Amino acid sequence: MAADLRWGIVGASDFARRTMAPALHMAAGAHVVALATRDASKAAPFSAYLPGLRVESDYEALLTADDIDALYVPLPNHLHVEWVLKALQAGKHVLCEKPIAMAASEFDVMIAARDSSGKLAAEAYMIVHHPQWQRARDLLASGAIGTLRHVEAVFSYNNPDPENVRNKPTMGGGGLRDIGVYTFGSTRFATGQEPLDLHATLEREHDFDTFAEVTARFDGFTFHSVVSTRLWDRQEVVFHGDSGVMALTAPFNAGRYDQAELVLETARNTRTVERWPGVNQYVLQVEAFCRSAQTGEPYPWTLEQARGTQVMIDDALRYLPDQ
Repeated sequence: MAADLRWGIVGASDFARRTMAPALHMAAGAHVVALATRDASKAAPFSAYLPGLRVESDYEALLTADDIDALYVPLPNHLHVEWVLKALQAGKHVLCEKPIAMAASEFDVMIAARDSSGKLAAEAYMIVHHPQWQRARDLLASGAIGTLRHVEAVFSYNNPDPENVRNKPTMGGGGLRDIGVYTFGSTRFATGQEPLDLHATLEREHDFDTFAEVTARFDGFTFHSVVSTRLWDRQEVVFHGDSGVMALTAPFNAGRYDQAELVLETARNTRTVERWPGVNQYVLQVEAFCRSAQTGEPYPWTLEQARGTQVMIDDALRYLPDQ
């Protein structure tokens, strides 16, 4: 049996504390060794459930640590590429929060560094590890709803806090970067297709988007997405075919927004519902990463796949109106 992959966490973000550090702790094949934070007071909540956790005051200390195999990077968006490259150059595997880059052009250097280092580098796109999305992809491929003709996707929440990093353009804020990755990437993952063209209507505050209505044409089907950081909480993705409809009612924050469900309607009065209570997609993500890093098993969300989503984000942001 292979030894556990030993992890260091770069930065004590709230998301790391609430979600990913517990997932790293619970995942089979993973062991959290160290946390780097410039604010020592933020380390205590991590140490409470990570016994023996070493706390470093300098992020760079994790790069040179011999007892760390992989880094998890939950830093603000504008620092992601820098730390992916630093991790790979230091001979560490790296799992970085989404969006892993600020522009599609930044993927080339990360892919080259990954290939040169022989280490695994991936965007933390957890939904592809959840069985509801794997089931959705399989049902589409099997023709369960006939020929797919349209996809409707929405993700919204209301966060006007000016101190939140999502509302700071210098840190890579904005709705498309924060949650557009979900409506765009999930459609690409489930269908295996890339858009042929794209149009967007955006609203802005200061220098970032807070609302985006995006339409796109794929080969054989149309796509409509609404993403907003100024609307009430809502999540749903609907795949509409010529002989059925498939809806995912908690497609992105399964188990938190609501229970993960897949509702399939394929004939009059025929409706089936599949549910996955208790599934933690973050734990599944870590376990998949550890297996891939240690055995070479294919990872389900490569940098090349993540790049396609960033292309869509870049295209949509071209429509950001002038102030």
